[in-house]
Amino acid sequence: MPTVRRRLAAAVLLSLTAAIGLAACSDDTPPDPNEAAQAFAADLTDGTFDSAPIGDPAAAAEQLVGLLGELAEVPRTVTAGDVAEVTATTDADDAERLRDAPLTWTFDMGEGAEPLVLTSAARLELVEDADANESWTALWSPAVLHPAATADSTIEISRVAAERGVVTGFGGEVLVEERPVMRIGIDKQNLDAAEVEAAAQGLGTALALDDVQGYVDRVLAAGEKAFVVAITIRSSEARTYGVDELRALPGVLIVDDLMLLAPTPTFARPILGSVGEATAEIIEESEGQIGTGDVVGLSGLQRLYDDQLRGTPGMEVTLTAAAGDSEVVELYTSDPVDGTPLETTLQTTLQSYADDRLAGVESPSAIVAMQVSTGAVLAAASGPGGEGFNTAMVSQYPAGSTFKIATALALLRSGMTPDSEVPCTPTLTVDGYEFENYPGYPAGSVGTIPLSEAIAQSCNTALIAQHERVSAADLSAAAASLGIGAAPAEGSSWPFPYFSGTVPADATGTTHAADFIGQGGVLASPLAMAGVAASVAAGQTVTPTLVVTEDAAAPEPPAVPLTSAEATQLQQLMYGVVQNGSSTFLQDVPGDQVGAKSGTAQYGTDDPPATHAWMIAFQGDLAVAVFVEVGDYGTATAGPILEDFLTLAADVDWAG
Repeated sequence: MPTVRRRLAAAVLLSLTAAIGLAACSDDTPPDPNEAAQAFAADLTDGTFDSAPIGDPAAAAEQLVGLLGELAEVPRTVTAGDVAEVTATTDADDAERLRDAPLTWTFDMGEGAEPLVLTSAARLELVEDADANESWTALWSPAVLHPAATADSTIEISRVAAERGVVTGFGGEVLVEERPVMRIGIDKQNLDAAEVEAAAQGLGTALALDDVQGYVDRVLAAGEKAFVVAITIRSSEARTYGVDELRALPGVLIVDDLMLLAPTPTFARPILGSVGEATAEIIEESEGQIGTGDVVGLSGLQRLYDDQLRGTPGMEVTLTAAAGDSEVVELYTSDPVDGTPLETTLQTTLQSYADDRLAGVESPSAIVAMQVSTGAVLAAASGPGGEGFNTAMVSQYPAGSTFKIATALALLRSGMTPDSEVPCTPTLTVDGYEFENYPGYPAGSVGTIPLSEAIAQSCNTALIAQHERVSAADLSAAAASLGIGAAPAEGSSWPFPYFSGTVPADATGTTHAADFIGQGGVLASPLAMAGVAASVAAGQTVTPTLVVTEDAAAPEPPAVPLTSAEATQLQQLMYGVVQNGSSTFLQDVPGDQVGAKSGTAQYGTDDPPATHAWMIAFQGDLAVAVFVEVGDYGTATAGPILEDFLTLAADVDWAG
């Protein structure tokens, strides 16, 4: 990482002496100078000067900020020791009316860094007002901060950035590290003033910037020797952007540099986030721990775990007599402490393919892949239609017929079996609302059919017909057994952004009926539905893991755990979907047998309504969920994406 040095010169504007009245006394009891010292120390700590009267509190506060410079933003505590008599005077009256209060300044220089500790003293004077009342006042001077400080002193702070921790993925592979980039912009010092505007216009047009005029304005407003970057690209993209042609344009400068980047521009970007120079808001919120030019996480996991990744910068704090003076007093030094790597479970090949596979999907979309045996999130791609939103992990959509796996579990718990007969009718009315099957539902599966066939062919009416058999609370509990609605342990939070889903436990009427087919009040994220497939395959509730942390708290267990016998029945139901149901196209996927469930969820007020397309599946140690916000049916829109992903995964030794 490049060394960042920032100097902050704070001229000590202390030519006047501020007398702070403290511990007034109106009787014969002598005032206690220690009370005055403690009050003065409290004022120095908070910088408000409101513990005792003062002639101009605002001026005193401003002078303190000027003396401290950047240290003014660093949390501090000032304490006063026992007041002592002044020994450096031979005047008996002065000795009687003057005292020295030792002060200790302690600045919190950040986690992992030793505090900056300064010792000084404040001079106290016993004064008498017009009514002959005596009180101790503190006499302001530069020595209040440091004995060597003078009216012309300056404080300079130099910072050395720590090496930022890398982000690793499945198997310890490095995901985010320094990668070569090119910064492309206009170098004004190589142009005459009259040429600048046209040069900026030419570069902006060549790069097809969204706001060419905005870039031109930035170039014109910059200093006469400024290098104004228009765009930063990966060095691997040089040919795509025509770098050789850009070099020939007037005033264009291309600078090679390094940036912390993921393997590709789209690689898990909504999850990992980005890294860059700290914004003014981040600097202000840091309370002095982050300064201008510091490299920090700006979004995603990079932001969430910034304290861990950023480390602690090295610092040197010095006091000089005046700006440019070669004589300095070293107040503090610390070595940089490098950041700690952040471990994730993302698998490079699977994540990259998932990102690429969604590149052409116009509406918000997602692919999530999990390792069944561990819950490790191997891929969580959000398509470009989501415009940077983390669709894969935090979106909230009705799960449609993929939720019928949870419905099936609730029915099994009510005493039914996969062979239990259920009525699959073309339509079914509940409280005046007519439900129907999806267009094209196979006529051969209408009538009285086994529950297994109702799941395989995704008969809506057969399941809705059972809504009085299972309460909303029992349906919610069955969903929880498959991870939907999981919550972190009490007093903790998920170590990564995650919406685990909701299933109302008090729904009635048509809402309760609609919940049976994953609509009504049922909401889930693609990650939550991948967890459903993983739980079925594992034979127990699987909670997704994305960030590996030593202190990660286990989630609250479901009230009714999933049993191995229940899981076996659910596995057979999902195998049936592929063997002789709506997803026979998955039979050709190489490798282990595939269990799956498609889903279509209607939404909106159009006639016919728009539909979300879902599919979930498991194969061996892999569980996958695919979601497309605007699609046809699950098998038609999400199905081909799932088939492609499983086929690719069969050729990847991701677990080895």
